[in-house]
Amino acid sequence: MKTFAPANILLPKNASFEKWAVIACDQFTSQPEYWQRVRENVGEELSTLNLVFPEAELNVDRAERIKSINENMVKYLNEEIFAEYKDAYVYVERTLKNGVVRKGIVGVIDLEQYDYNADSKSAIRATEQTVLERIPPRVEIRRNASLELPHVLLLCDDEKERIIEPLTAKKVELPRLYDFDLMEGGGHITGYLLQSAEVDAINEAITAYEQDVLKKYEGTGKAPMTYAVGDGNHSLATAKACYEELKAKWGAEEVANHPARFALVELENIYDEAQVFEPIHRLLTDVDVQGLLNYLQAEIGGKGTAIKWFANGEAGELKINDENGELPLEVIQIALDKYLQANVGEIDYIHGDETLEQLSQKEKAIGFLMPNVTKNAFFENIVNNGVMPRKTFSMGEAEEKRYYLEGRKIVE
Repeated sequence: MKTFAPANILLPKNASFEKWAVIACDQFTSQPEYWQRVRENVGEELSTLNLVFPEAELNVDRAERIKSINENMVKYLNEEIFAEYKDAYVYVERTLKNGVVRKGIVGVIDLEQYDYNADSKSAIRATEQTVLERIPPRVEIRRNASLELPHVLLLCDDEKERIIEPLTAKKVELPRLYDFDLMEGGGHITGYLLQSAEVDAINEAITAYEQDVLKKYEGTGKAPMTYAVGDGNHSLATAKACYEELKAKWGAEEVANHPARFALVELENIYDEAQVFEPIHRLLTDVDVQGLLNYLQAEIGGKGTAIKWFANGEAGELKINDENGELPLEVIQIALDKYLQANVGEIDYIHGDETLEQLSQKEKAIGFLMPNVTKNAFFENIVNNGVMPRKTFSMGEAEEKRYYLEGRKIVE
């Protein structure tokens, strides 16, 4: 069973793709006005907005919303709005707002090869700490779902650029599935169908890549990591949890070929020039701002990395104690977690410097600007040291996240 493989991919036949595709549900969680604009834009049209649960709206009646999502999935399937492309990949080119093109291939991973735990030795691993309490609410949404719509971005360590990059020259020969501007400043996206001979060529390249990964770590005593979850780890962890539920209920042999054993993702190369790792900033609300700053100075103050903060129209720096090589974000995250265990306040994770500064102007709010994460030796760092702290980095800014587009049936 291949780790990454082609899938039976669904796309709407006659929908307006501009209204069909909406951004990942875990974006703009502190900006409900974003999602209100999306709802006004979509109106009554066919849209993935009717099939996902934006986290900015989790305060609504969850059971009723989940029921509606599941009903909409069944409705869309029964009304045959989808075209199904069997045993296929989709080659994706995403033009970002800076004009750079990010390339990827949509296919499925085998969840038997994925483990999100911190001490994982699996072929597919999380890059960041998985927050376990975030999984059960997502399981509620997926457990009875008929479809999956992925926003997961999977990374490969393909320095030889043999899997994805050759498709750029071949795309003129491929059937074009979609080509449109994404809503809300998401840039432009084009998708090309890969079937038959093109699939065989991709599979051969993947086999060669995976064999090279095994050789790379041969004799090191380290378990090779073939793919890393760059974005959407909690979504993938939810898929894993639902699959494990099925295994526990029916037995491993009964669900060996069940659609839920697999999860749809977009595979991207970490060496793609468009891959930029953006830091994810920390925003605390309903806190005693000066009390928190005093606490942090006493708890982690030092002569190391300077962490910039914004609050009440002011800005400052907190130098932290990371002189022994600790990841700065891990130092401050541990301290913030400890503070919130003993004091009132909420923490949120914000994409974009300007957005953080803006949200930090609210009363009893303070934002911390996190430093950048480099991608050099990214895979080896995880193999050697384990997963990074949760919400360490983001692959691009919020508007550059994956939009829901392709789908797949996860019921028999």
